[in-house]
Amino acid sequence: MCNLLLFMGLGTGELVVIALVVLLLFGGKKIPELMKGLGKGVKSFKEGMNEVKDEIEKPAESDKK
Repeated sequence: MCNLLLFMGLGTGELVVIALVVLLLFGGKKIPELMKGLGKGVKSFKEGMNEVKDEIEKPAESDKK
C-alpha cells in the first residue's frame, strides 16, 4: 500500500480530497455504476493484452518446431 501512496507523489490527504470530489460530482448512487464500468474496462484491457501476448508468442513457438 505504501508504494501505491508514493505513486505520483499522492499522499493520504490528497487521496481523501480526490475521493470527496468524486463523491460530490457523481453522488453516492452513481459511484457503484462508475466502478462497475471501470472494472469492466480494466478486465477488457487485460484480455486484450493477453491476446496480444498470445499472438506474439504464437509465431515464436511455431518457429521452434
